[in-house]
Amino acid sequence: MFKYTCLNPISKEGLDFLTDEYVNTDNFDEAQAVLVRSAKMHDMEPGKDLLAVARAGAGVNNIPIEKYAEHGVVVFNTPGANANGVKELVIAGMLMASRDIVGGVNWVADQAGDADVAAKAEKQKKQYAGNEIYGKKLGIIGLGAIGVKVANAAMALGMDVYGYDPFISVEAAWNLARDIKHIKDVDEIYKTCDYITIHVPLTDDTKKMVNAAAIDKMKDGVVVLNFARDMLVDEEDMIKALADGKVKRYVTDFPNPTTVGKDGVIVIPHLGASTAEAEDNCAKMAVRQLMDFMENGNIRNSVNFPNCDLGPVGGAHRVAIYHKNVKNMLGQFTAIMAAADINIANMTNKSKGDFAYSLFDIESEITDDLLKKLEDVEGVVKIRVIK
Repeated sequence: MFKYTCLNPISKEGLDFLTDEYVNTDNFDEAQAVLVRSAKMHDMEPGKDLLAVARAGAGVNNIPIEKYAEHGVVVFNTPGANANGVKELVIAGMLMASRDIVGGVNWVADQAGDADVAAKAEKQKKQYAGNEIYGKKLGIIGLGAIGVKVANAAMALGMDVYGYDPFISVEAAWNLARDIKHIKDVDEIYKTCDYITIHVPLTDDTKKMVNAAAIDKMKDGVVVLNFARDMLVDEEDMIKALADGKVKRYVTDFPNPTTVGKDGVIVIPHLGASTAEAEDNCAKMAVRQLMDFMENGNIRNSVNFPNCDLGPVGGAHRVAIYHKNVKNMLGQFTAIMAAADINIANMTNKSKGDFAYSLFDIESEITDDLLKKLEDVEGVVKIRVIK
């Protein structure tokens, strides 16, 4: 039996995957697994039984991933599960920035009750005229799950698409339409494109990457779209660029006091992944990953431990060892098992940053003495006997 808790409402489409082996609890301190969306967890100390946190979404800013790693708590996310929903809103953002749809709709709403509204609209509509996106140059910074979908959709709409991502994955490269131009220097995006959309994670290197220096390199009248993280853009610099006429529109999915109500800014209330389909997809992906980990010890899409997969449990027992990523850990583990006359039927070891993870299928019973010796190895964070 596994005890789990949900810190936010989680789609039934995902929860329906859980078997009778999973029992819901409202007590975070006794949970072995947590499902979460936006709940803030930084002040939540992990209970002694907590094994995993699964975030039904991509961002994990609400979870103290490093602290949880120190406790041997694996944190999962669901990259790509909401990509289509975000892609569609990015396309909508480009259209709203190109043609003053919002201004026109608001004007019509203000004419409620006016019998002459149709005639007045014919005179007023020129105030909201704009440009088509067909044939325009779109620069995409970040070609992950969302960036690739935006690129392909924009190509289908007739745009000339430039993509920048020095760390593009093989899978993403295969999924890109072949006519998309893969750019090696982000400055070429800034200098060339009529529209620029950002789809990179927020790190120390990317924080405020779109700042006054970057904006100065852009074409006059550029449209900038940010559906990734608000802190990727220096929004004080962006407001100044809008006032100066350098930037035509800034479209953001992150309301804050800097941007709300400012001229030239289209602020959307964080709707990128707010579709029924995206919420269902995230929940299903989160639950599946969580179940594979709880039942087999396999890790897929963790942000603080490496991906590690040994398939379904084989042999008599499976042992998972969470440990620091230092030399000779694997050698020490296998030596201890050999000295205990234990045959290892299968094993794998992976590392990520400061942490590593090892799985062993063994053909003998696991004694308390063996576990004690493994736990005493310097650098071991946690040991879990899965079967």
